[in-house]
Amino acid sequence: MTIGVVGAGKIGVTIATLLESCAFCDAVALADVRTGVKVDGLGKASVKKLDAKRQSALTTFVKHCDAIVCALPFFLNREIVETCARTRVAYFDLTEDVATTTLVRTLADRAKGVTFIPQCGLAPGAINIVGGALASSLDSVRSVEMRVGALPLTASNQMKYYLSWSTAGLINEYCQLGEALHEGQRIATLPLDGVERLTIDGVEYEAFNTSGGVATMCETFEGCVSELNYKTMRYPGHRDLMKFLLQDLNLARQQELLRQIFDQEVPLTDHDVVVFYVSAVGTSGVSAVLASFVRTCFANSSSPQQCRQRPRCCSSSCSCALSMLRSRYDQRRSTASLQAIMFEILPSAGRAVSRTPIVLSPAASARGTAARARCPSSYR
Repeated sequence: MTIGVVGAGKIGVTIATLLESCAFCDAVALADVRTGVKVDGLGKASVKKLDAKRQSALTTFVKHCDAIVCALPFFLNREIVETCARTRVAYFDLTEDVATTTLVRTLADRAKGVTFIPQCGLAPGAINIVGGALASSLDSVRSVEMRVGALPLTASNQMKYYLSWSTAGLINEYCQLGEALHEGQRIATLPLDGVERLTIDGVEYEAFNTSGGVATMCETFEGCVSELNYKTMRYPGHRDLMKFLLQDLNLARQQELLRQIFDQEVPLTDHDVVVFYVSAVGTSGVSAVLASFVRTCFANSSSPQQCRQRPRCCSSSCSCALSMLRSRYDQRRSTASLQAIMFEILPSAGRAVSRTPIVLSPAASARGTAARARCPSSYR
């Protein structure tokens, strides 16, 4: 099988690195508009110069692959997924952009028999798989909270942040409306609002609303879960500076200008950390419980079973791992298998799932049981 990876930046090259150890993959074809992309030490990978906006060249590249992983900024996904639909080649992406995911779903409905799996990254992607697995482990669910931070390991600048993935995607999720469940109903959330503080392993973070990270969970769990939400974690103070830039200076309407400033002035870092927190409150049998999954993943903690070389950065390695996880889950289906894959791919780097008894009122428990009966059978 030949896997085409469109976009040979940090994430694209890391995907190629992880695919080195996958038996199902015979070759990796990396495509990028730039020249001089280095893939030293990757025996399966080759690099081709490709402008994704040139339709004929893109079509030729896609036709020579068995599956395409789009590792481009979200605004270039449309050309890739439409080409995959026309040529009937399997498509995967890492996008957080809601409009792009809607397009992928529309094309998937039309191109029957072709695999389309968007949102295979860290968030959306890994966070939703864990959130869904925790919710599925309970008899009834009152709330699901998901928090993720892809952060520099150290940061000395004022906004406490360096770049480790797509700048365009970062700014996009800070500007678009998000989604959540409140009292079982879907609601829109304002970006950069809903600020909260939390401490994990002695480190303090702030969390706030961003778009895309909840994926399609609100659609799936509407009427089944009372409260479900996703927030991005950053070091304290970051959100206030982003709100100043995007809202007070109105740069949310000039995202391309802000992207250019960030790319020019904000350093890239390979020394990053992913902080991963999910909790689900509900009932199991007659007991009220809190099920949680908390991990802190560093860039040098990759699983040797998944990657022969050290990943270029932690957030991109998680994105790739989840792309493969979603593919394998499509074949296995069962929640038990899904949880086993989750622990196989994300190495132990902190606390695993814990289940803690809590106290729920009888009325809350009854509401959860009634909502549970309305859930799709795959989540019972």
